[in-house]
Amino acid sequence: MVIKFDLRNKEIKKGLYLIATPIGNLDDITFRAIDILKRSNYILCEDTRVSKTLLKKYDIKSKLISNHKFNEKKNLPKILDLLKNDAIISLICDAGTPGISDPGSILVNECIEKKINVIPLPGPSSVTSAVSISGFGEKFYFYGFFPEKEKLLINDLENLSKLNSSIVFFISSKKIKRMVPFLRKNFSGRKILICREMTKYYEEFVRTDIDELNLDDFKYKGELTIVISENKFYKEISKNLNDSDKQIINRMINKISIKEIISLINQTKKISKKEIYNYCIRLKNEK
Repeated sequence: MVIKFDLRNKEIKKGLYLIATPIGNLDDITFRAIDILKRSNYILCEDTRVSKTLLKKYDIKSKLISNHKFNEKKNLPKILDLLKNDAIISLICDAGTPGISDPGSILVNECIEKKINVIPLPGPSSVTSAVSISGFGEKFYFYGFFPEKEKLLINDLENLSKLNSSIVFFISSKKIKRMVPFLRKNFSGRKILICREMTKYYEEFVRTDIDELNLDDFKYKGELTIVISENKFYKEISKNLNDSDKQIINRMINKISIKEIISLINQTKKISKKEIYNYCIRLKNEK
């Protein structure tokens, strides 16, 4: 059975549409995205050569405007003028969701300030795709591309290493080898997933411990999405219960179980379960 979707009869809002495009496989695009792109007066795209391949496949003939990080500020007056005159404009990037480590945020903020509609169309994302197959914790922090300056890189990685969540990075495959020593230093003990050419025929996934990371046989091509596992040893190590901890236990000792008290105390720090247990038993014996 063939299911036909006819969305073109529905009226759509005037304004700026942020449309996610495939991260590799051109079949990964929504019916709604195709419909809005066809009905757009203009499509803003990073590289017209890249976008034309997708648009040609789906017979999309809207006018293209080159809009990348080097000219997006220069384009602002023209685009805002078009939007004020009720044009329907779509913003796409070469792959994935606009504004996520790609041009878009400057225009979006101007539209918000000038009360112009900004409408997102969800779709492909290398970030969520990588996290979904990582097998790591569901909480994650998206960082994006590494800075070029080593001082900034060192400072950012040191701060990121303290987060108790998975961390997602983007990096060029040509630069990944340079990053290995920094990753080992800051994320020792964690696991890493490296995704290359996702959704394409030659997609590749490297899963290993960061301490054992060896990329000698890795195929260097394209941009990589990297996911580092959460830090299971993030809690502050404390040998002794402090007065605040003891006050909490005193209040809770007759309300919840000792097991629950241990879990409660260790939400913010790591204290020996035996020490907490012994203190609880001592309190109970005193009463």
